[in-house]
Amino acid sequence: MDYLIIALCAFLASGLTLYSGFGLGTLLLPVFALFVPVEVAVGATALVHGANNILKVAIVGQHADRDLVLRFGIPAVVAAFAGAATLGYVAHFGAIFSYAIGSRIAIITPVKLTMGTLMFVFALFELVPKLRSLRVDRKYLVLGGLLSGFFGGFSGHQGALRSAFLTKVGISPQAFVGTNALIGFLVDLARIAVYGSVFFLTGTGDAFDRHQWSMIAVGCLTAFAGVLIGKRYLHTLTMRTIQTITGTLLLGISIALLAGVL
Repeated sequence: MDYLIIALCAFLASGLTLYSGFGLGTLLLPVFALFVPVEVAVGATALVHGANNILKVAIVGQHADRDLVLRFGIPAVVAAFAGAATLGYVAHFGAIFSYAIGSRIAIITPVKLTMGTLMFVFALFELVPKLRSLRVDRKYLVLGGLLSGFFGGFSGHQGALRSAFLTKVGISPQAFVGTNALIGFLVDLARIAVYGSVFFLTGTGDAFDRHQWSMIAVGCLTAFAGVLIGKRYLHTLTMRTIQTITGTLLLGISIALLAGVL
């Protein structure tokens, strides 16, 4: 059942994110978190997200706006290192509080609180009309890159912020998709490198067991299929529909994380 759920989520989300600029990480992370510890879920999502972005760059990367990649993407990559390192630091903190729900023990940890809060905030940006339509002026591209990269490194949720900034600068849909894909790929490279280093230095290099690697492989393959099919068929979906689906799932998972039941 876990393979099927991950496969369906990766397939659908990767098709949607090709046009929205975000969605795969925000949807896939909470699904992985249903089956593995949340800090491991972040790393697994990063691998699927990175592999998916390689395919997207190969397909639409030639349309990327080089100026935007430099002014927004470079700060994002730098900040991604800081975000990923922060995750590695807080992931090993012990439980803050625990309580029983019937026979199940709910455990609240710092990383669950942080991730849950982030997901809740990003859910508001998808569901609240005024926040959903928020756009930022071009002069704030560097700041946008720093914020997007940090959250991308920490939780993988850089896409929504990145899209909010890039849709303001007046580029073509092709350039928007290509720039999003290329910057997302660069951020993924940075955070995957940090996650790997943290796992190695802390002696948790075996953080992914055979079953988890299998789930990652399933996520990658079905995400590839989603991109290829989504390029032809899923562009008819409205951004509002994508945002509503993403925001609703984020809201539910954030509440579960904050309550310590995941």
